[in-house]
Amino acid sequence: MLNLEQLRADTPGCTHRIHLNNAGSALPPAPVLQAMQKHLELEARIGGYEAADQVAADIAGFYDAVARLLNTRSRNIAFAASATDAYARALSAIPWQPGDVILSTENDYVSNQIAFLSLQKRFQIQLLRARDLPEGGVDVADMERLIRERHPKLVAVTHVPTNSGLVQPVEEIGRICRAAGVWYLVDACQSAGQMPLDVERIGCDFLSATMRKFLRGPRGAGFLYVSDRVLDTGLELLLPDMRSANWTGPDTYDPAPDARRFEYWEMPPALLLGSKAAAEYALAVGMDRIEARVRQLAGLTRRLLADLPGVRVLDQGRYLCGIVTAHHPAWDSKTLMEGMSQRGINVRTSPLYVAQIDFPRKRVEWALRISPHYYNTEEEIERAIRAIPL
Repeated sequence: MLNLEQLRADTPGCTHRIHLNNAGSALPPAPVLQAMQKHLELEARIGGYEAADQVAADIAGFYDAVARLLNTRSRNIAFAASATDAYARALSAIPWQPGDVILSTENDYVSNQIAFLSLQKRFQIQLLRARDLPEGGVDVADMERLIRERHPKLVAVTHVPTNSGLVQPVEEIGRICRAAGVWYLVDACQSAGQMPLDVERIGCDFLSATMRKFLRGPRGAGFLYVSDRVLDTGLELLLPDMRSANWTGPDTYDPAPDARRFEYWEMPPALLLGSKAAAEYALAVGMDRIEARVRQLAGLTRRLLADLPGVRVLDQGRYLCGIVTAHHPAWDSKTLMEGMSQRGINVRTSPLYVAQIDFPRKRVEWALRISPHYYNTEEEIERAIRAIPL
């Protein structure tokens, strides 16, 4: 059972805000702040290079901690500046040829969709999207059919979209991709930190995530999981540097033997140390306990929103998570956000440009997004819902 009192004591932001925007950027716990502050002070005293040398073993702990979160090894983890940065590094490693196919879903993240369209324009690849089920979520049978008939070079799936509480069946899709020998990329930006992730069960070749959301780490930090199959096949960054590769002669280089081949030389030690602390904090709390608590609070949020006159909860799918979206025809996005902020409540709205397929189907142009985390309380949820103007 979670020690809620201690978790909130560890979270300075809880003292003056009701923070329900954890799908945007969660409140960091004290160990994350302390790890970063301590290193920045060390850099100020002795210099950046020297400070990095002094804490090299602690920095290496980042890879160990993230690997434990994902049930893999530290050699399979690369640091990145964000989930999108990690995702782009994975896409850059695929040797695209005209006519190649990317198979995705209708609920993939906006930045990923834009990247697919850019690859389509630049390399003349084909972008396919498996259809959704009537109840929400990708139709796995349709995805399997498209894999069989169109032989995609890459299957790319966002585990949890930013604009709803949907959870996609990434493990089912992974089994199909493994059987077909297809490269498989999972965006876990919104799932990392709010539910257990096991890359062996998912069966992905790449998995990208950020630290600032449900993992409660610093902004400007993320990671990329890279499978042994990727490493053994020799895929690498489109433009490696002296960390990603070793310059072996005037006209030769060798990619780094592990996931470091997906990193660049300039690394931010304070962010690595803060990210290590965040991953270790999540592991100490326990991902199963975190998931249960988040689902409990999200369920309460949906029930209370559904009780409000005229409010429509928008989340669909057979399995829902800690992102709750809702809409009322009389709400004004700007006024709603400002009113909640004035009451000390952090929520967010999702605009149409992040959900160009999902929102038109739901007949909305934007949605209120509430995303509780395990350190929130039922009272905070109730106060937030009462504060929503009707």
